[in-house]
Amino acid sequence: MKVGATDLEGVKLIEPKVFGDDRGFFMESWNARAFAAAGIEATFVQDNHSRSRKGVLRGLHYQIEHAQGKLVRCVAGEVFDVVVDLRRSSATFGHSLGLTLSARNQRVLWVPPGFAHGFLAISEFADFLYKTTDYWYPEHERTLLWNDSALGIAWPLSGAPILAAKDAAGAPLATAAAYD
Repeated sequence: MKVGATDLEGVKLIEPKVFGDDRGFFMESWNARAFAAAGIEATFVQDNHSRSRKGVLRGLHYQIEHAQGKLVRCVAGEVFDVVVDLRRSSATFGHSLGLTLSARNQRVLWVPPGFAHGFLAISEFADFLYKTTDYWYPEHERTLLWNDSALGIAWPLSGAPILAAKDAAGAPLATAAAYD
C-alpha cells in the first residue's frame, strides 16, 4: 500500500496493492495494522454505500458535533471527490482538494474529522463506499455550499448538477459552522 500526503493536513491518498490476473483482482481496502503504520488510526462504526447517476452532486456534508472521519472509495464508475478543511485552527482552513476516485484507479481517500466532504458522479453511474468513525446524527449534519466561490472548487460539470434540496441550500464558508 502506498500512502501519500495531500495539500490538506491529515487527508491522505491511499493506493492499495492490487493483485490481479485473468480471474480478476484482490486488494485489501482496510487493514488496521497497515493503516496505523501509515498514520491512520481509526475505529469504524458504520459502512455506507451510495449509487448516483451522472451529474449527481452529493455534499458538501459534515457533522458539527460527532465529526466523522471517512475512508472513501468508488467501486463502480468514477467520481470527482472533494474535501474542504473546516478546522479554524488549521493553516488550510477553507482550502479544498478535488481528485478523481474510480473503479479503475482503485484509490482510497482518508478524510479525518474536521472536513466537509462531497462528490460528483462523472460516469454514467457511480457506486461509492465509505466507512465512518462515528454514526450519522441528522440533527448535527451541516452542508457547505458546493459552489461557493470562496472555495475555488473546479467541479468538472457539463451542465447544472443534480442536487438534493439540502445541498442546493448549503451555507457559504463565510457563515458556515466550523470546528475550532
